[in-house]
Amino acid sequence: MPTVKLTKAVIERIKAPDPSGKQVIHWDSEPKGFGILVSGKTTAKTYIVQRRLPEGRTRRLTVGAVGEFGEVKDAREKAGGLLLGLREGKDPKAERRKATEHNRTLRAGLESYLKTNKQLRPRTREEYRRSLTRHLAVWLDRPLRELTRDQVSERYDAICEAAGPAAANNAMRALRLIWNDHLDRDSTLPANPVRALKKGWVKLEPRSRMVRFEELLPFYAALDTLPNRTAGDFLKFVLFTGLRRREAAALKWDEVDLTGRAIRLAAGRTKGGRKLDLPMSSFVRDLLIARRALGTEPGGWVFGANSASGHIEEPKFALAIVRENTGIEVSVHDLRRSYLTVAESVDISPYALKALANHSLGSDVTSGYLQLTTERLREPAQRVCDRLVELCGIGAPEGVPRIGERA
Repeated sequence: MPTVKLTKAVIERIKAPDPSGKQVIHWDSEPKGFGILVSGKTTAKTYIVQRRLPEGRTRRLTVGAVGEFGEVKDAREKAGGLLLGLREGKDPKAERRKATEHNRTLRAGLESYLKTNKQLRPRTREEYRRSLTRHLAVWLDRPLRELTRDQVSERYDAICEAAGPAAANNAMRALRLIWNDHLDRDSTLPANPVRALKKGWVKLEPRSRMVRFEELLPFYAALDTLPNRTAGDFLKFVLFTGLRRREAAALKWDEVDLTGRAIRLAAGRTKGGRKLDLPMSSFVRDLLIARRALGTEPGGWVFGANSASGHIEEPKFALAIVRENTGIEVSVHDLRRSYLTVAESVDISPYALKALANHSLGSDVTSGYLQLTTERLREPAQRVCDRLVELCGIGAPEGVPRIGERA
């Protein structure tokens, strides 16, 4: 980088953009560390200073565009003050960052948390955004440090009343995460105000609703009479696989291995972040073959629908019809609970039950050695299917062999 005595005439002769196509610095002979940064792409010429800070880092600061100063001496005078500050350890960039951190808003804290925690799954990110936007919107543009324990307690009670304890718990847990994340960067931030809820969280009882064994016969019959076949097939599919709603709703044909008789979901498609190779029971295979015979939906969805996503989402209307016809009120997730309850009743091993549900096998020594393959799970999966078929009163279709039987 060239060093010259910067004068008005010299600066006018400097070409911008630089012929090299890259940024070039023309250093002034006096004072040391003062110069002009010339763009390699535009006509911009900018006065800068650069100096090593006492702790060893090199810092470059902008003095201003050449056109902002009438004389070079004016820019040189301002540069002298900046260089003196750097020599004394004053770092304007660090001070600006510190000020930004000091006044960080809840919205900025959320974005920072999501950006730095790359392991968060898309659904988790979506839930944090939705929870804060819906329940803490009045705080989004307020500096975090302005939020108090009393405000948190009052807001928590208000959310409980308006949307329920579950929504309040989720919103305040998200706030707690964001606050603690920011506290790691700014030690001047007060203690987390969510601590005010330490003894005030509303404890939620585990949900237990399901289709009871004696209800499965009328429930399944009601699914058969639904006017929307896709909704009926989807609900049957969840009942006979135990898959979570989102996992089942977004199923694509390239995740259905009819030859290998398995449903194969990548880790990114499951809630637990573990890949799932679920063996098809005879009922599930028959259902998928029947759907395939209907043709492939646009987008490759198994349960395609006229929705923004292109696939079925929450079949509340179908479940409302079932409720009206049978009096049985359940959600899609309740069908997963029904599947697992039936699975437990046929005495399959706890490890096989966890594997079929795609739950963690645990952290004990034994579970670390287990390798439950698709073939190992095929017999337990069929056993659950057989019991469900019995409870639902389903007759075996003629001419269709069960898995494991020869055609």
